[in-house]
Amino acid sequence: MLLAIDVGNTHTVMGLFGPEADDEDLGLVDHWRIATQEPRTADELALLLRSFLRFEGRYMEDITGVAVSSVVPRVTGALRQMIDRYLSVDPVVVEPGTRSGMPILYDNPKEVGADRIANAVAAFEGYGGPAVVVDFGTATTFDAISEKGEYLGGAISPGIEISSRALFDAAAGLRRVEIGEPRSVIGKNTVESVQSGMLYGFAGQVDSMVERIRDEFGGHGVAVATGGLAQTVMRACRTVDHHDQWLTLKGLRIIYERNQ
Repeated sequence: MLLAIDVGNTHTVMGLFGPEADDEDLGLVDHWRIATQEPRTADELALLLRSFLRFEGRYMEDITGVAVSSVVPRVTGALRQMIDRYLSVDPVVVEPGTRSGMPILYDNPKEVGADRIANAVAAFEGYGGPAVVVDFGTATTFDAISEKGEYLGGAISPGIEISSRALFDAAAGLRRVEIGEPRSVIGKNTVESVQSGMLYGFAGQVDSMVERIRDEFGGHGVAVATGGLAQTVMRACRTVDHHDQWLTLKGLRIIYERNQ
């Protein structure tokens, strides 16, 4: 079985791929999400993984391959140690030199986050091109893939949670609210007003960015949303065609297979 690990600045998502699942999610049979914490050691990561596997009646010995994308170098190092000590497999870590099968047409390809490459690979494989990937994470990222399957670049903006946290920290009169859909765009109280501004404000940003990227494509292109808050925000978007919750993990599986 293949263990795919996507380490983000806020959360780490792990997915287990095996032959017993259907092909809808490329064989994804299980998945877990934990908070990304840099101080965690290799032994602590192994304990967490073992616990998740045991809940499902699986064992560390069932894992025959590992694919990793990470934007947190310290966690990447701990994962390498954990994999070497407890899994004894040669992992595929998405980094400069890893074969992704996708030309990276960035000024400096080394600057592109590993998760963005995995997203782009999975989007092109699953939906064709040209394509736009919108990833709602710590940052909201927009990635453009050409009709030929080339990574063209994209855009990065502050994520919803970071922006809302900054608002609540700076405005003493506002209290923290859940990011959700208000009764109407015109809020009738402070909670609904904040919810409206966050939800529809970010949805408007997404629609504007997707339309601008499509214009550079020549007026068309499929838009795919992923990330923790994608399902909430995309309901208010007009331009997003697909929601793919496991896009990054799927990309990791594809890249792993291309490096065998």
